[in-house]
Amino acid sequence: MSTPEEQLQRYRRSIDNVDAILIHTLAERFKLTQSVGVLKAGHGMPPSDPGREQRQIARLRRLAEDAELDPEFAEKFITFVIAEVIHHHERLAGAE
Repeated sequence: MSTPEEQLQRYRRSIDNVDAILIHTLAERFKLTQSVGVLKAGHGMPPSDPGREQRQIARLRRLAEDAELDPEFAEKFITFVIAEVIHHHERLAGAE
C-alpha cells in the first residue's frame, strides 16, 4: 500500500506527462496552421474563415461533452487558439 505522498507524486507525474503531450500537440497544430497561413497569404486568401471557426467551436464543444470536459472551457480554449492562429495569418498576409 502506498502513502498519500506517494500517490500524489504518481498523480503529478501523470499530470506532467499530459502537460508535455499538450505542449507537443499544440506545437504540431501551430506548425500546420503556419503552413495554412503561408498558403493563404500566397494566394490572397483571407487570414480568417469565420464559418470554419464556428464549425470548429461547435465540433470541439461536442467533443468536450463526450469527453466529460466543460464545453465552456473547451470553447474558451479553442477560441484563444484560433485568435492566435488568425494573428499569425494576418502577420503572414502583411509580409506578402
